Amino acid sequence: MNLLNLKGKSFLISGVANKKSIAYFVAQSLCESGAHIYLTVQNEQVLSKVEKLFPDVPCFIVDVENEEQVTQLGPALESQGIQLDGFLHSMAFANYSQGIKPFHETKLADYVQANTISCFSLTSMSHSIKNVLKENSSVVTMSISNTRATSYGYMGPIKASLDATVAFLAKSFSEFSRVRFNAVCAGPLKTTASAGIPGYIDNYLFAEKLTLRKEALHTQEVANTVLFLLSSMSSGINASGIVVDAGMSCNYFDQDVVKTVAKDL
Repeated sequence: MNLLNLKGKSFLISGVANKKSIAYFVAQSLCESGAHIYLTVQNEQVLSKVEKLFPDVPCFIVDVENEEQVTQLGPALESQGIQLDGFLHSMAFANYSQGIKPFHETKLADYVQANTISCFSLTSMSHSIKNVLKENSSVVTMSISNTRATSYGYMGPIKASLDATVAFLAKSFSEFSRVRFNAVCAGPLKTTASAGIPGYIDNYLFAEKLTLRKEALHTQEVANTVLFLLSSMSSGINASGIVVDAGMSCNYFDQDVVKTVAKDL
């Protein structure tokens, strides 16, 4: 990662929950590159787990459903003299306790909660830390490869909203800074969070057959794209979403898959 010139730079990472999360891979890679990282976690329970993964890294408890905690994040960083070269927003949640239902049956409370955590938190956290983001810093969020094709219930529309939010934050911040906002739009991954989505394993296996290399996407591959966007090497990219799906998006009519389905019709 020396090419990305990350040594000595400082980054805020949200969403580290376990060793399978995208945020963990990014945080670990940044540490190996000699960067300084700071983490946000949801609560004390998560904090105890994350401290075992990164024992010497400062952690801040920020429940994004708690407006006061979000508001206090920026001043807390500023009081410690922390200036950031970048911020990774990597968090998402949807209530699937009743399984995946048709979109028109979405409950308002579930949608509002999922949107607050998965989408609006990018806006609220970015606003909170705006005074500690350096002039040319980079903000990256995690989206999905195709929001309209997803079978994750109402999370698809929320991720579509997140994609739009990236562009509008980029325009908004451009009025007073050169901070960039981008999204990494990843194909299906083998993470602990995704395993909680009903039917996800079948979708994951199907997606693997659609990749051009016939091999599933690796979390480190997604993390590498995040690292690139966090670095100054991506200075010309702003208000964009980079799809990382091993070619799946151009291969929906893979002939092997088509034949497999067609023979059972």
